[in-house]
Amino acid sequence: MEQLRTVLGSRLDAGTAVTLSTMAVAFVIAEQLYKFRSFTLEAAAFLVTWWVLRRIALYFVPPK
Repeated sequence: MEQLRTVLGSRLDAGTAVTLSTMAVAFVIAEQLYKFRSFTLEAAAFLVTWWVLRRIALYFVPPK
């Protein structure tokens, strides 16, 4: 329980901030653009979009 309190009370590092922000952007992109009529295809497209955006963002903001 003490570890959970420590994690929740700590500030985000750069890598986590990049991951969360790119997840939000990928979610908006997927919601607006991906209409495959298949949950599996849309989920896969979301994950690929998130991975690509995260890789691009981590190129500019390397985690410490």
